[in-house]
Amino acid sequence: MIKKHEIYKKDKWNMMTVEVQGRYIVLREISDQWGEETHTFMSRPALMQWAATRFPKEEYEDNMEEWRSIMAAFKGV
Repeated sequence: MIKKHEIYKKDKWNMMTVEVQGRYIVLREISDQWGEETHTFMSRPALMQWAATRFPKEEYEDNMEEWRSIMAAFKGV
């Protein structure tokens, strides 16, 4: 069974989704700048480590609420 989680969605071309496919976690990042990127993780800790490096807290100092909501979405996977 595949469970799909939406991390964020700004519009049709800027979104991030996570699918839990059995023991694999597949992250799809779609952006208008880079197109689609897919990352496959074997564990939730690996996903959270990637999320911490992809969304560093320092970049969101002026908008901490957005950072908190993104991290909460990752923790909900």
